[in-house]
Amino acid sequence: MLMQETSESTMASKQRQRQEKPEETAEDNAQPTRKSNAISKFFDHFAAHVTHWAGSPIAFGMALCAVLLWAITGPVFGYSETWQLVVNTGTTIVTFLMVFLIQQNQNKDSRALHLKLDDLLLAMKGADEQLVDAEQLDEDKLLALAAACTARARAQARGDRRKGSKGSKGHGNTGTQAHRPKSVRGTKRTVRASLRVRRGALRVGKAARH
Repeated sequence: MLMQETSESTMASKQRQRQEKPEETAEDNAQPTRKSNAISKFFDHFAAHVTHWAGSPIAFGMALCAVLLWAITGPVFGYSETWQLVVNTGTTIVTFLMVFLIQQNQNKDSRALHLKLDDLLLAMKGADEQLVDAEQLDEDKLLALAAACTARARAQARGDRRKGSKGSKGHGNTGTQAHRPKSVRGTKRTVRASLRVRRGALRVGKAARH
């Protein structure tokens, strides 16, 4: 009896350990993801604030004052190599770090823009849903998709022209004149008026000569 109880207790303890191990591994796996999410959120907010501040007039004024101060101190240091090295090193470091912050902000803006365009494509009737993930395609596939869209647009334009020509033939010349835009009529009237003015000027010149 004692052996059976001990064996049952050992089996129960092993089962408990097996059940506790997956929970521990799940918690261990969740901790790095939480840390990475916190780091990404911090970097996202930091990049957004820095890029927004860098495009403000205050940042431009501070940079301009720093450059003017550096230029004024040139005669004091005798325009030495150390004086030149200070501004070169400073601008290089600032530019190098700003590249990553601006790229992060641009990536966020592009993702948001693509999501809005995808929502519009899904909401519109007759839109090609294959264009939803077009930014994730390769360059060759993008070129092929662009060629297909161009061919479809040209075919649609030809169909519209044919429909318009058939409608103009059915209505006759009066119909075509009636359907002409006002801009075309106005340009023709101005050309005719200018020709009349030129003819009148030529006639006056000939009469003056005689």
